[in-house]
Amino acid sequence: MKSLRQLLTGEDIIQLVIRVGLLGLLIIWTFLIIRPFVPILAWSGVLAVAFYPAFSWVAKILGGRPKTAAAILTLITLGIVIGPATWLGISAVDGVRELARQLGTGDLALQSAPERLKSWPLIGPWLFDLWEQTYNNIRAVLREVAPYLQPLAGPLLGLAGDAGVGTLQFLVSVFVAGFLFPHGPRLVAAGRGFLFRIVPEQSEHFLGLAGATIRAVAQGVIGVAIVQALLAGIGFKLAAVPSAGLLAFIVLLLSIVQIGAFLVLLPVIIWIWTAKDVTTALLLTVFLVLVGFLDTMLKPLVMGRGLTTPTIVIFVGVIGGTLAHGIVGLFIGPIILSVAWEMMMAWIRTEDRAEAGAGAGAGERAGQKADEA
Repeated sequence: MKSLRQLLTGEDIIQLVIRVGLLGLLIIWTFLIIRPFVPILAWSGVLAVAFYPAFSWVAKILGGRPKTAAAILTLITLGIVIGPATWLGISAVDGVRELARQLGTGDLALQSAPERLKSWPLIGPWLFDLWEQTYNNIRAVLREVAPYLQPLAGPLLGLAGDAGVGTLQFLVSVFVAGFLFPHGPRLVAAGRGFLFRIVPEQSEHFLGLAGATIRAVAQGVIGVAIVQALLAGIGFKLAAVPSAGLLAFIVLLLSIVQIGAFLVLLPVIIWIWTAKDVTTALLLTVFLVLVGFLDTMLKPLVMGRGLTTPTIVIFVGVIGGTLAHGIVGLFIGPIILSVAWEMMMAWIRTEDRAEAGAGAGAGERAGQKADEA
């Protein structure tokens, strides 16, 4: 077989290099142009895939009017983003800025044990002593590590400053997702054709797996975490908890990485019982406990299949997505990384089955030859 150099003349090679160079330049240039819009397009695609079953149901109820159904879903989503999400986001930004200021000055404000705790029956004095010891120990540790925490003030302020841009990206993403809904079948066909050129034998399987993973993570992880954080933030605001928005944002992070919201809710509930009357504290405690168990109740309902993606993959997706794309990356990161993980594992399983099948076939042929001998 002749080599490529033998088949092509010098002029052909020059033309081939020029064409490849121009194609590479076009690809790089295109990427540089669309790079600022990558988070918006990615989040729009996630929203379109996650809410497409709801869109299909609404379109069917309206008698096959996809544009009207898309407009209704877009308005509902915009109402959520502009309303409670923005209200809670502004509170979270204020909390982050205050935390950044305290880190910058090296004076982190902590809540000392309230005297009211001593009057509680049985556990009151013990809880007061435990709180005081913890308060004193944490303050002593913070005084030692405060100089090392000060460099974190800059990134925190940068994150707070990106909140406005992130909100705008969310709004644009919702509009773009609304335009994508009616074109769902054609986009799926285009994705199927693209995958067919890469993995012809597994294109249909990979396409279904990607869609199922996006829905599982977007609805069962991101969606539940957002609902949980919003309700927790409402409870914190009603209880007049200091830095309510920041605490709700921490609930969001803990819920996304599958740690759970009770790490924040339990201290808040204890604080409520020290600062509020019994009736108010009891009502808020019941509400926050229900919020804490919300993920346990909702996940089986909204996740069509169990999430097999390891928690560490979601955690890395949260951190990496936030560092790469800001607030929007907080939600895009775990979804994209989960899809990549699931498809990689499916590809590995496919390769293993193919190798096992080839090994079994070789064994059978060897057995047949032995029998013939």
